[in-house]
Amino acid sequence: MVSYLQVQNLTRSVGDKTLFSNLCFSIGEGQKVGLIAKNGTGKSTLLNILGGTDQADEGQIVFRNDLRIGYLEQTPHYPLDLTVIEACFWHGNETTNLIREYETCMTSSLWSGAGGTESQEGLQDILDRMEQQKAWDYETRAKTILSQLFISEWDKPLSQLSGGQVKRVALANTLIMEPDLLILDEPTNHLDLQMIEWLENYLSRSNVTLLMVTHDRYFLDRICSVILELDDETIYTYHGNYAYYLEQRAQRLEVARAEVARATNLYRTELDWMRRMPQARGHKARYREEAFYELEKQAHRRIEEQQVRLEMKSAYIGSKIFEAEYVSKAYGDRVLLKDFYYNFSRYEKLGIVGNNGTGKSTFVKMLLGLVKPDSGRFVVGETVRFGYYSQEGMEFDEQMKVIDAVRKTAEYVDLGGGQKLSAMQFLQHFMFSPQQQQNYIYKLSGGEKRRLYLCTVLMQSPNFLVLDEPTNDLDITSLQILEQYLKDFKGCVIIISHDRYFMDKVVDHLFVFKGDGVVKDFPGNYTQYRETLSDSPLKGEKSAQKVTPLKEENKKSPFKGDLEGLGGLARKRKMSFREKQEFEALGKEIDDLEQEKKDIEAALSSGTLTTQEIIDKSKRLPVVNDLLDEKSMRWLELSEIE
Repeated sequence: MVSYLQVQNLTRSVGDKTLFSNLCFSIGEGQKVGLIAKNGTGKSTLLNILGGTDQADEGQIVFRNDLRIGYLEQTPHYPLDLTVIEACFWHGNETTNLIREYETCMTSSLWSGAGGTESQEGLQDILDRMEQQKAWDYETRAKTILSQLFISEWDKPLSQLSGGQVKRVALANTLIMEPDLLILDEPTNHLDLQMIEWLENYLSRSNVTLLMVTHDRYFLDRICSVILELDDETIYTYHGNYAYYLEQRAQRLEVARAEVARATNLYRTELDWMRRMPQARGHKARYREEAFYELEKQAHRRIEEQQVRLEMKSAYIGSKIFEAEYVSKAYGDRVLLKDFYYNFSRYEKLGIVGNNGTGKSTFVKMLLGLVKPDSGRFVVGETVRFGYYSQEGMEFDEQMKVIDAVRKTAEYVDLGGGQKLSAMQFLQHFMFSPQQQQNYIYKLSGGEKRRLYLCTVLMQSPNFLVLDEPTNDLDITSLQILEQYLKDFKGCVIIISHDRYFMDKVVDHLFVFKGDGVVKDFPGNYTQYRETLSDSPLKGEKSAQKVTPLKEENKKSPFKGDLEGLGGLARKRKMSFREKQEFEALGKEIDDLEQEKKDIEAALSSGTLTTQEIIDKSKRLPVVNDLLDEKSMRWLELSEIE
């Protein structure tokens, strides 16, 4: 395999914080690599260094000769007076620079007449390079890619485009040059689901070598064949997709915990030796002293695996939530809602999907009273207490410390049952260490600021959460914590998100904004909705005016994320007596296996097991997982029979 990129001993610090130290990895031709790390550990900084917009403190980066590199930044920046097509020529790359060189040469030839032999030779060299780099059809390729990304107004100024449209222009700009190595930083941010699926198919079919950072786990799993994990200032390589990475990472952490446990036991022995050596002796054995200090580092090493299940008390919510009474909204000729009626039920978890510009954010802003409808109204129950997380985010005082910004919202969080968490303890649940809490906000990464904003929303103990694109800029670990929190949340939830995995895990049903004021209700998660579209665009959908909220009993299976919304589907036959007995027994067996799995995971995380106990439980865990999968599949089959 031809090496496209080699990173050797790369080190980068920001102030007194080391992001990564002595990183070494390589990317070969044709590999599609995903980079995973927590917010604030240097993902974007690493990509900026590789993309040439930042520099490392130490180390070396070696690219293959004549390698064309395309880099999509997380937040693209363009002069707003440029048009769409001008933006495709604005970022300097080899092809656009060559086109400018050709135009300059032609202009100078016209002004100076026919020119001499030297001028003609220079022009011929440019013409040869134009042919070699396919520069003649660059504008045609640009318009083709823009059309595939649903950008058709090529002369429209960027100042008139939405954030999602600007991201699509930047993506087109990167793809047009047909790079050998494509570097993408959060490519799915601000893209709607249609565009995410288009990009997923494009990258899956393409032979381009790829390095990307993304929080979209479906996107990551379906495209990447290699996962790089940046953790504890070190890079770990996994040759497989995201699912394979999860398995191997769990094994790596188990081995690391076993090593720390062994080092801790040995450290106690060596510490006793260090303390009881005779004072009269001039010195201890130097090799053993040096080994002791290395052992001390290993014993004090912390293996952190965030497995937080935070159950918070929400304010009481009555039976009346809100009613949308024939609401209409339009901006000029663009109709967002037309005579929309819906009665929202207690404890509903609703997902909102649709293309950019179809009115998703406007809908929730009307519900919150931030935008007035043209006609109709929203009637909100008296006990409803909204918590709103917006796309725009919260404006923090950058000179404040993290802990002070949270204490400004609340000093304590009520967990119910007389239990409380302090602001400092609550922040630790969302991966802000005590040291990070004392940092000034301006030192935080974009993802850490979004996580802090999320904390300030949840601390207010709302009973109705409205989350507009909560997954943008959050790392995967933060998303897992948020998913678990929302599944346990004792209240109502509305989520606007382009993260398909996140929607599948949390919501009961979907509002699908079709455009032109059409809103359809689908009784299931996003994956189930897409499956119905493969047969018929309208299969399984109901108009919002006629929808009946899902019954509570349909939400209590052990496979909530997979089965919610299936209660209304047609059944084929009755369940036999033997099948009923098997079905009831499976439910208990699954509960027992899930409890055993939790017990094993808790024991492995405790750090109190002997080496043999760790080995035994590590062997038992995959057996329990296999049994769970087998019995769960059978439970699922039986659950579809009446």
